[in-house]
Amino acid sequence: MRRLLRAALAAGLLATAALTTLATAGPASADVEICEQYGQTTIGGRYIVMNNRWGTTAQQCIDVTGTGFSITSQQGVGNTSGAPVSYPAVYFGCHYTRCSPGTNLPIRVGDISSATSSVSYQYVSGATYNASFDIWLDPSPRTDGVNAQEIMIWFNRQGSIQPIGSVVGNATIGGRTWEVWRGSNGSNAVISYVAPSPITSWSFSVLDFIRDTQNRGAITSSWYLTSIQAGFEPWVGGAGLAVTNFSAAVNGGGGNPSTPPPTTPPPTTPPPAAGGCRITYATNTWNTGYTANVTVANTGSTALNGWALGFTLPAGQTITSSWNAALTGSSGAVTARNISWNGAVPPNGSTSFGFQATHTGNSAAPTAFTLNGSACTTA
Repeated sequence: MRRLLRAALAAGLLATAALTTLATAGPASADVEICEQYGQTTIGGRYIVMNNRWGTTAQQCIDVTGTGFSITSQQGVGNTSGAPVSYPAVYFGCHYTRCSPGTNLPIRVGDISSATSSVSYQYVSGATYNASFDIWLDPSPRTDGVNAQEIMIWFNRQGSIQPIGSVVGNATIGGRTWEVWRGSNGSNAVISYVAPSPITSWSFSVLDFIRDTQNRGAITSSWYLTSIQAGFEPWVGGAGLAVTNFSAAVNGGGGNPSTPPPTTPPPTTPPPAAGGCRITYATNTWNTGYTANVTVANTGSTALNGWALGFTLPAGQTITSSWNAALTGSSGAVTARNISWNGAVPPNGSTSFGFQATHTGNSAAPTAFTLNGSACTTA
């Protein structure tokens, strides 16, 4: 959300509008029109689309589809030397207290092994706007309020507008050359990557942009990725602009790239557990997918110093992303291993990880689990 929206939040206006809308907005299986100022809904059981008209009192309406949205009415007129009038967008992650279904964000940057996205835009002529792909990061795993660092990728710029701050150079990321701007809007720092010509569709590594921002000293690997977003910032006009398709996935188990590797590689599997283990497996299921939260409890008498949990997914299930563990295998036999900060589990203690998966009609839990080679009970 953008500059004036933060003022509205502080005044309590956003909270009121959002609660009113969320009481009626459900998953968008067919086209849904949203004209409420901060109206939002979910799509695909995975993403949130928000109208987010924050810089004008004039009406804006968006048509939400199963894969994105389009602006059907945009009546606001902004000052092209100032801020835009709105930011309709679709996102994965957490933004101003609202988290997309089953998201594994926030996640620590140092624990990300991959972060990817695919987006397709539809543009119009005669309007002043940018097609903005936003990546938000913060030193804490916050799910509300203003994040400290915003990364903006300008896929298209039309009219006499410019990013926040000033040009600091160029960068080559994802095989493309970008003009890099850096500055602050008074609430958060912003690094913008501006394409020299419009990009209508791209599948790319979000992590590449995060790494470039990290190399510039703006963040560290201990910061958290909180959301990935694609939308538009219109100043004048904008009816017909659309995000026709959006997807994003973030996988954990990356390790801290700033930490040198140990001189002696650790064993691929920790030693067997001394004692017992208990697994609690909870799912949130929809028609073609589900998220699973797995709790590993140490019921033995000695501490675990590293763990590897083995299980077999039923046929038709495929893992697409995970958090708080490094997974080997995405279907059939799977092994989940601890990451840097959750490998030590004391007696009577527990740790948790999760994943998102697709299914073809069977979302049943695995029938057996082994921890470091020893069989576990299930709760």
